[in-house]
Amino acid sequence: MPVPDQFRPDLRDYSLLIETVREAGALALTMFRQTVRRWIKPDGSPVTEVDMAVDKLLRTRLRAARPNYGWLSEETPDSSARLAANALWIADPIDGTRAFVDGTDEWCVAVALVVAGKPVLGVVYRPVIEEFYKAGLGMGAWLNEKPLVLPDKQGLDGAKVAGSASVLRKLAAHGNIDHHARTSVPLALRLCHVASQTCDAAVSPGNKNDWDLAAGDVIVHEAGGKVTGIDGQPYVYNRRDTWQKGLVAGSVSLHRKIISVMGTGHGNETG
Repeated sequence: MPVPDQFRPDLRDYSLLIETVREAGALALTMFRQTVRRWIKPDGSPVTEVDMAVDKLLRTRLRAARPNYGWLSEETPDSSARLAANALWIADPIDGTRAFVDGTDEWCVAVALVVAGKPVLGVVYRPVIEEFYKAGLGMGAWLNEKPLVLPDKQGLDGAKVAGSASVLRKLAAHGNIDHHARTSVPLALRLCHVASQTCDAAVSPGNKNDWDLAAGDVIVHEAGGKVTGIDGQPYVYNRRDTWQKGLVAGSVSLHRKIISVMGTGHGNETG
């Protein structure tokens, strides 16, 4: 399907994003498995000096190159000025801070470019094992140099679903689910795992932050899948509220099946 001119990515933005995220991942690696300062944020989540250093690098590089673009990041105080920007960078400097602190490889740098509420570029970099996911609207999705193309899985039988125990119980009543991923994997990586067929679907009720979703959203979309809230509605980014209503990601047919099973009784469960 042709991409409307309004949403067609600029290749210069794509190159800038790829180069900057690679640099950010390299910076994070220099501090990985080292003694770093860490503390707990008011919302109860952990943060380290590495999150802040990577945030500063991303913000400095991207905003200097594109001063007219807005900025939203987990580690930068939010400003309503971004609402007036047609184009917006959305960043999670370290998605999976707990994994970073624990010294495991399940963390990544995730950044998207959003235009008029829609993600048009996305990069997710898992530097410990050198996994680099990227996508541009109308340009396909890639893991390193391998194109990502999702088959349209039809039903739940044999599906590998990343989700909490209660979600899986509900889905298992409608199909013989084969396997599920641990919900400790950060959301950006769960979306990339859907795009790369490491799992078939990711399901997570409860509100999710824009910075956890935007980059993976366009990667799954360009691989041929679908990403929405738990209510089946597509995400709109750069709203005053920086969260979305849950997550369902998978092939188009599997996504439709999961939405029909989950219904509206999803509550406020997380995971």
